[in-house]
Amino acid sequence: MQLGDILDDVSIDVATSSLEITRVENDSRDCTPGTLFFAMPGTVQHGARFARDAVARGASCVVADDDLKLEVPVVVVPTSQLRALLAHASATLTGHPETKAKLVGVTGTNGKTSVTSIVASLGRALSWNTASIGTLTNERTTPAAPELFRTLAAIVANFDPATNDALIALEVSSHALDQHRVDGLRFCVAAFTNLSHDHLDYHGTMEEYFQTKAALFTSEYAKRAVIWTDDPFGERLAAMTELPVTRASRGDAVDVNTSLLGSTFFWRGHLVNSPLVGDYNVDNALLAMAIMSTLGADDAQVAASMGDVTSVPGRFDVLYGRDVTVIVDYAHTPEGLQRLLGDVRSLRPQGRIITVFGAGGDRDRSKRPEMGRVVSGASDFTIVTSDNPRSESPDAIIDAVATGFTPGAQVVRESDRRRAITLALESASVGDVVVLAGKGHESTQTVGDLVIPFDDLVVAKELLK
Repeated sequence: MQLGDILDDVSIDVATSSLEITRVENDSRDCTPGTLFFAMPGTVQHGARFARDAVARGASCVVADDDLKLEVPVVVVPTSQLRALLAHASATLTGHPETKAKLVGVTGTNGKTSVTSIVASLGRALSWNTASIGTLTNERTTPAAPELFRTLAAIVANFDPATNDALIALEVSSHALDQHRVDGLRFCVAAFTNLSHDHLDYHGTMEEYFQTKAALFTSEYAKRAVIWTDDPFGERLAAMTELPVTRASRGDAVDVNTSLLGSTFFWRGHLVNSPLVGDYNVDNALLAMAIMSTLGADDAQVAASMGDVTSVPGRFDVLYGRDVTVIVDYAHTPEGLQRLLGDVRSLRPQGRIITVFGAGGDRDRSKRPEMGRVVSGASDFTIVTSDNPRSESPDAIIDAVATGFTPGAQVVRESDRRRAITLALESASVGDVVVLAGKGHESTQTVGDLVIPFDDLVVAKELLK
């Protein structure tokens, strides 16, 4: 496609306008011949520093907020227009895939992956074309515009043309909203799960964190809202948004029964038989079903389709050993850990809870003591270990977590995660539950500059043998 057709609202000369563009990028490392490179301002460095690298890799043109001296044409636009132009260029080059499906955007601290996955499963059960984008499919929870629109285009291209209903559920992180990664998208439904302590290293305060999330619930981004109002921030959001709101809450479920085999309850007068384990997955299911109903699906069919929903990788995965049960879960915030361990206790009131967990390096340090308080208070035996320490010292992270331990709690520290899991299983007696928290579906461990293969589920299966 010619550059003039991509940057149709920008004044450029005839020669530059006729350049053939095959790719849009804002990461110089991904540039190839024919790329239109956007030199974007970043939180640490400006993309202009990498413009020459982009050109060396094949970029045919650079869009920047300053007149860079390069061997290829440079299109200069105001800084305030860069992000919107990046989204517009990405959407145009990929054929505007965002217009070819109903988009659902799910935001919140915990539950985004589960809700988007359940929505996609429900859509498939109803014979819709469906897909989800997020933690399980892309490196970033919400990809930057070039990758996001390419992903949307690839999904739409694989949809069955004979099926009329098409749905894509997208996890929308607070970072993505703050960095305008979803600019250019208009969601049929924006959904909110909850808000709790996380990412304050980036946002600074809970109020800033909330206001960033709230930006999704405006007419710029969405047509309707589905909000979990049992959360105080959700209740506040429902009261302040000008979008039409469908409220979802635990009160929507009647006669709830949960076990390690799943859960049953009534929703809007219809029996729901869900294979998803954990009390928190009842909440996730209620929100997902409300989303599908808001999209126009029949309530009775939605309720029946919950029986066909597939489990979400790394979310309350259950393994059975000869004497012990192991649960692998992605919970990595104080609220997420509290909910997870509370569910485990209710499902297995007899026997001890032995929890292995850690806190991520180069991430919100302020939540570490609170994570230590929650886990040591809710577990009978706690083993604190490493969880992607990245550039930080594993022992320093453990020290920070340890400042929050409940006095008198039985706690040990073992920075090697495999040895920590081994210790947990060796310490377990008949009827005990070993909880491996924090990594869930992840298949690697990042230590310094090394990315090491490591999967809690795989390691647990090996050790259980």
